[in-house]
Amino acid sequence: MVDASGNNLVFLLCTPRSGSSLATVMLQNHSRVYAAQEMWFLMSLLDLKAAQRRAYGGGAILERFFGGVLPEDAFADACRSFAVEAYNGLLRGGEGADIVVDKSPRYYYLLEFLDALFPRSKRIWLLRNPLDVLASYKKLGASRGGAADLAGLLTGAAFDIKAVDLTIGLLRYMRYFAAPDPYAYRLRYEELVADPRGELAGVSEFLGIAYEEGMERYGERMGTAKSELYFSMGVGDPNVADHAAPHTNAVGSWKDALTKKEAELYITLLGARTFEALGYGEALAEAERWTGARFEREPDEALLTQRERQLLDATGCRWEPEYAMRSAAVGGSLKAGGSASGSAAEMQAGRAEWMTAAPATVTSATAASETTANDARLANGVNEATSAMAGEAKLARASDARVHQLQMTVRALEMRLEAGIREQRHLRAQLGAMKRKADWLKSAIPFGRRLSRFASAYMAGGGKK
Repeated sequence: MVDASGNNLVFLLCTPRSGSSLATVMLQNHSRVYAAQEMWFLMSLLDLKAAQRRAYGGGAILERFFGGVLPEDAFADACRSFAVEAYNGLLRGGEGADIVVDKSPRYYYLLEFLDALFPRSKRIWLLRNPLDVLASYKKLGASRGGAADLAGLLTGAAFDIKAVDLTIGLLRYMRYFAAPDPYAYRLRYEELVADPRGELAGVSEFLGIAYEEGMERYGERMGTAKSELYFSMGVGDPNVADHAAPHTNAVGSWKDALTKKEAELYITLLGARTFEALGYGEALAEAERWTGARFEREPDEALLTQRERQLLDATGCRWEPEYAMRSAAVGGSLKAGGSASGSAAEMQAGRAEWMTAAPATVTSATAASETTANDARLANGVNEATSAMAGEAKLARASDARVHQLQMTVRALEMRLEAGIREQRHLRAQLGAMKRKADWLKSAIPFGRRLSRFASAYMAGGGKK
């Protein structure tokens, strides 16, 4: 079962079209693993804090509640509790599985939130040649009867979440997984399809379970309850069910699917250094030979900044710059699984225990008498000190609670003030528009009256002046 720290929880992280459907359909063949196609619900939990239009109203109230009244740690605890119940609810129908794989490609949206909720969860990063990912977008569009305008997608001014996937999402994952971490595992698509048995054995070892024979031959298990549930969701790669096992047909397909212009645009956007850092330097060199171009090492920062700003405007999300993984191994919150340093109360109790420890036995009667008197004085002093410390701790807790309450109140008032200022600006704009319309009507009415009199006179004269 999944616990509040994230034990037995696995996140399969990648950008869309990277092969996560294939990886998931093989992982879910393991008897101890439950892996649905895609879940996404953690994004919905995080978005509770975002202002939204709701049919029942109250958007501003909810914004103030989540943004100013409800403490951050309480919000995180509530989201964690919901997620744990959801994951374990899935396991109850998982035919004895005790590990959940949450495969949601756009979780680059909430990496900070993910780390705060489940620092002990395991993260698998599925990498694929970015050019093949771009080619997959193009082929998927063609299979649905359309033609993907990749040039417009990559460089167009309009917001498109797929453009964010291909750029900001990929770069966020690259920074997130930059440093080695015992809770992280890199899985390369090209190696997975070339040697599925060996790669799945490595993933199984990372998850602390033994590889089970035939996991990779998912076509042989199409009739199982887990497989039927997986394919019933109708999301992910629609082509996975066309095969019974992994194949290498799509590796390097960018050379046939993309035009030279499309390849040039994408590499220029990401920068040559990104391809090298991801381990696709050979594909970069091949693209340079094919296109005849020599690509800049750094990405197109202006366009990337535009994409990030568009996502911010569309969703209200906020990210930490250059964010890297914070698991339990490198400073992630251990609140749910126990504190590494102990609470203040535990440390205070430890100090009191050390201060009141029994003295060593003394053989001399005089020394024993003096020790007894000293012990009594020491005990009295300790009791007084302990009482004082307890009183101070109580006052500190009360003070902290009061300060926190005041901070919440101030924040709520600030948000109301901000909302009031926005509303005033909106009303002023509306008032100005109405005044201009009224002035126009006032000027138009006399002209209308003169026109009416002229028309009446014209008609009375038989249409003659």
